[in-house]
This record gives sequence, C-alpha cells and structure tokens, in this order.
Amino acid sequence: MIDEQRLINRANSLFLKADFKEALFIYSQLSANFPKNTEYELYALLCDIGYEDPNKALSLYNYFSIAKEINYDNAFKDVKILINKYEGDINQMIEIIDGLSSSSIDNLNVIRYKDFKNIIKTRGSFKVAFEDIMFSTKVAIESKEQFFDFVNNLIDNDFNTTAYTYLDGFNDHFAYDSKIEKLYKKLEDKKS
Repeated sequence: MIDEQRLINRANSLFLKADFKEALFIYSQLSANFPKNTEYELYALLCDIGYEDPNKALSLYNYFSIAKEINYDNAFKDVKILINKYEGDINQMIEIIDGLSSSSIDNLNVIRYKDFKNIIKTRGSFKVAFEDIMFSTKVAIESKEQFFDFVNNLIDNDFNTTAYTYLDGFNDHFAYDSKIEKLYKKLEDKKS
C-alpha cells in the first residue's frame, strides 16, 4: 500500500529544496497511482519548469499553495494558464500572480497580512487587533515569511489553539522546515 500523504510531503519538501529530479519522480509515481488527483500532474509540470527556471517554478508553486486554500479550482486553472501563456517572462508572471491574488482576496472577507500589520499599529497590539477581526475576517498569508511571523505572533499572544490550527493546516506546504519545528516546540514550551 502506498502512503500517499508521506509521498506528497516528501515530494513537496524536495521541490522546495529545488531537487526537481527527485520531486518529479515522486509526483509521477503519485500521478500514476492516483490519476484522479490532477494536482500531482501540475506539480510534475512545475518540476519541468524548475529545470529551466527554478524561480518561476517556486513562484508558481507558492502561489498555488496559497491560492488553493482560497479557491482550489481557480488556483489550479490560473496556474495552468500561467504555465501555458507566459513561458520565460518571470516579471510578467509575477505581476499576473499579484493581480490574481488581489482579486481572489478582494472577493472574500479577507485582509492581507500587510494590511493587518497596519491595524496592529493602529490598535497598539497584535492581541487587540486579532481579537477585533478573528470572528469576522480571515488573514490572507501571501508568503512563507508572513506565515512564520503570523504564527509566531499568535503564540506570543496566547492564541495557542489558533496557532496549532495554522501549523497543522500548512504543515504539508512547509514539511521538514526547521522553522515549523521551532514553532511547534515554542508551543510545547508554553504548555509547560
């Protein structure tokens, strides 16, 4: 029996380390064994792009990882269009991704993390700002750095259950990242 979750975590970790050859092998295995999951084919395409342009591949991967949490079908379609339409022009692709992210976020009850940081300044503390929005608005995390900063602030301000939820929800995306392990450890230390 194939452990699908273990394989996808391994493939994603290899991809993030820019080991596109090994990641492609695992994504291809997953695609063959789970043909209904077209996400594996998409990741295999991103590995192909990674051979020629690692930055483009990683940008598309990061966009898809974040956007699929908002709307999976749109994220999948957008990345396929980007792969087919804008080969080679990384700057134009990044502009399109920013536009797609903005339109996706604007259609929801969501606030960008950078805008949330402005609310923190206005309200005087992370805790007060987060309590103001926590039941009505989601915070849109648009980068790995924002994710780590946000979760770290959740822990520092005793939103431990929420921090666990974010860590568990994004663990697939950042598997084997030492910062994730440090955040889990920080949460455990707070329990003691």
